[in-house]
Amino acid sequence: MSSSRRRHARSPPAAPLDDDDLLSEILLRLPPQPSSLPRASLVCKRWRGLVSDPGFFRRFRLRHRRNPPLLGFFDRYGAPFRPALKAPNRVPPERFSLQHDEDEMHSFSHGCRHGLVLISLLKRHQVLVWDPVTGDQHRIPFPPPFDTATALVNAAVLRDAGDVQHFQVVLAVAGTDAEYHTRALACMYSSKTGLWGNLVSTPIPYQANGYRIPTLVYTDDAVLDGDSLYWKLVGNLIGILEFDLKKQTLAVIQVPVDILEGNSLQVMRAEGGGLGLLFVSNSDYTARLWKRKTNRHGVASWELARSIDLGKLLSLEPEEKRPLMILGYAEQNNAVFLWTVIGVLMIQLESLKFKKLFKTMTFSHYHPFESVYSAGNSMPYIVGTTKPGYFSI
Repeated sequence: MSSSRRRHARSPPAAPLDDDDLLSEILLRLPPQPSSLPRASLVCKRWRGLVSDPGFFRRFRLRHRRNPPLLGFFDRYGAPFRPALKAPNRVPPERFSLQHDEDEMHSFSHGCRHGLVLISLLKRHQVLVWDPVTGDQHRIPFPPPFDTATALVNAAVLRDAGDVQHFQVVLAVAGTDAEYHTRALACMYSSKTGLWGNLVSTPIPYQANGYRIPTLVYTDDAVLDGDSLYWKLVGNLIGILEFDLKKQTLAVIQVPVDILEGNSLQVMRAEGGGLGLLFVSNSDYTARLWKRKTNRHGVASWELARSIDLGKLLSLEPEEKRPLMILGYAEQNNAVFLWTVIGVLMIQLESLKFKKLFKTMTFSHYHPFESVYSAGNSMPYIVGTTKPGYFSI
């Protein structure tokens, strides 16, 4: 037998980046910053074709849904979008401008979540769900009895995990029934069915705290943690209203009077998960973070998780220790917007890193906008940006 053997020619294996599917999976793992995809599109024509595909961008948004950047915030009282990032990730304010019809000018904003903005159109008795990135808008009529409610109605918007097309809206209000008992009401809308669900309610207990104002669902943005939405209750009961999204039930969580020691209160996500509260005190310039815990017997209680010396953290001089005000909370980035005499600050509550955004003597309420957005020409332009306008509330 001959010692030489015929060697069969083998075709070389395909280079990994020659496979569009594999390359797309790699590009999906780019950081969710506005400049990431435009920079990738400059590599070559093939890369540009992949990252500019609408289907790819939907997958990119979905992949980074749990860690979106804080692009900026909307002002409840009519100022344009304020970007929070620096170039090349800064989003121009005119890219996120919403044009209202004349009869929609009387409106009230409820906040942002999962890349959506929620606004009540009071004159029309509708809620408007707006996606500033794609420009999509959905107007949904209020269900009874919210269409005739005299008390302030609060609301929240969210998407299901793994879904970038459909959304839910939850309305919540506190009022007095025919027997003069205070109750909270809520109702959830699903864009999948196009229908409002059943009306749910729960009694609100009376708390003798010296306030004569009836209990209201406060105007702060709702906070989402796990399967529940939480709103602050104010009036003759200081507490929290919980709406369970899975069970579609309401519950009132009371806050012990002895921990109500701050001048400014914010419902938040606790460190490590769960429900938390942030109190900011003007008397000692301290922020206190409380966490609600449940023991093995199912009994819930509040415990102090951490105290932050804001005077020391911010290096404030004695003359700069003026009243503080919480202006907004970004739940996915766990950051709080705080008004101080030196300017509006954004403080990340875990790392305690902070950034001065701008200086103003005007108090407002900010809706942090946390979303995945691609700058440049790889994505379609936003509806309403040919004529710069405002997010008018």
